[in-house]
Amino acid sequence: MNTPSSLEELIKALRCLPGVGPKSAQRMAYHLLQRDKQGALHLARSLAHAVESVKHCSKCNNFSEEETCVLCSSSRRETNLLCVVEMPADLLMMEQAQCFRGMYFVLMGRLSPLDGLGARELPLERLVKRAQELACEVILATNFTVEGEATAHYLATLLRAQGIKVSRIARGLPVGGELEHVDSGTLAQAVLERRAVTE
Repeated sequence: MNTPSSLEELIKALRCLPGVGPKSAQRMAYHLLQRDKQGALHLARSLAHAVESVKHCSKCNNFSEEETCVLCSSSRRETNLLCVVEMPADLLMMEQAQCFRGMYFVLMGRLSPLDGLGARELPLERLVKRAQELACEVILATNFTVEGEATAHYLATLLRAQGIKVSRIARGLPVGGELEHVDSGTLAQAVLERRAVTE
């Protein structure tokens, strides 16, 4: 097939996105060039601008255009709690839930040997330094996946060795959930992590 080299290059570039295979990349490229050239130009400009402007916050490691992000700069945040999350999307969920008013640290990943992500690939020295600066409790809010659990265990060991208080978010039944519709693993965990009923 005689595809122009610039189109081939675009298709190859789109394949860097997660979950995008050769066919999806080809459909996207054709759509942008045939039906939405303005959208394609806007995408190219926005991507170039983001790559140039966005860096990591010096305190929480989240994406930011400034040296210190808006959350870390806020005087309204509680500095006695530091919540560790895997990705910026996890921080966003915590903020949308309005359940946490402390500080954050974003790992930008998790321990996953199969993906080539070990302790050296995570900013663990920065995490320990931040926790020591704040002299606070660290709440581990990594995902409840095999990798997330391994990461939480590793971080707990690392932080406790520095004399830092560590806790882990709880697992259990979803709000509004009915027992007959909950999987057995979630139900078992909810029973294990039960707490006393107070007046």
